[in-house]
Amino acid sequence: MKKAYKIVAILTMAIIGVIVIVFSTIYHDIKTTAHEIYIPVIAELPASREEEIDIEIGEPFAALILGVDERQGDRGRSDTMIVLTVNPSLETTKLLSIPRDSYTEIIGKNVQDKINHAYAFGGIEMSVKTVEHLLDIPIDYVAKINMESFVELIDIVGDIPVENKLDFEYEGQHFQKGPLQLDGESALKYVRMRYDDPEGDFGRQNRQKEIIQGVMKNSLHVNTVLNYKSILKTLENHVETNVKLDEMLVIRKNYSNSLKNIEQHYLKNGTGKKMNGIYYYLLNDTELELLQGTLKKHLEID
Repeated sequence: MKKAYKIVAILTMAIIGVIVIVFSTIYHDIKTTAHEIYIPVIAELPASREEEIDIEIGEPFAALILGVDERQGDRGRSDTMIVLTVNPSLETTKLLSIPRDSYTEIIGKNVQDKINHAYAFGGIEMSVKTVEHLLDIPIDYVAKINMESFVELIDIVGDIPVENKLDFEYEGQHFQKGPLQLDGESALKYVRMRYDDPEGDFGRQNRQKEIIQGVMKNSLHVNTVLNYKSILKTLENHVETNVKLDEMLVIRKNYSNSLKNIEQHYLKNGTGKKMNGIYYYLLNDTELELLQGTLKKHLEID
């Protein structure tokens, strides 16, 4: 009997040892990736934020996601600009996809132009400052994602189920109305189409939200965890962020329930106008002011 207990004890210790090694390896890999993708964003604390937030105690925060088409020798423009405000006490996240043609002041350039040109003019920092000025809120975190990673990430986590509301063709692919399963390439086309959509950029925003939620849901699957090395490699190649590893872990712990409950907001009462032959989207001042108030309240900013 003692021999049996001894064998069990040895096996148990061996299993624990393997688990420790595996998790140590995973943590080391994650730490390496977090170091590779981290970039400091040098920006003064906006007037609307008196001091930096404390995520350890669950204070609300705002984040900017920049989806960028970058090519060799070309910084590109931010094809997608998504603002998230996350409030753990309310367990809600507000999501705003800023119309890319929005005509606004580009902070640091002293010109009025399309908001997505801020990235081409001054990269991440100019984009952050311009969005802060437009929405009158602080941006605490930012992530720049090359759209190539969008395809790779979906191919890793698995096809995304969507309910397509519009029959359309885009870049040689036909998207039937109704339920669809989309791989990475198809999903990228699905969210990029806007000219054939009666709702234009706003229809595209709804499709973006649908895909984002699908990726988040698929990321929780066991198979995704087993493919963590592929995910980390994709992140290293295509993502930059000012979120440190310890902050990522705290956000996952304290804010996960909020990220499951996403409320979408819009800037859809503006008007399109051509100036010097170029199309711009002129925002509705009243709508913008109401949205600023909504986001400030969600961030618990007076």
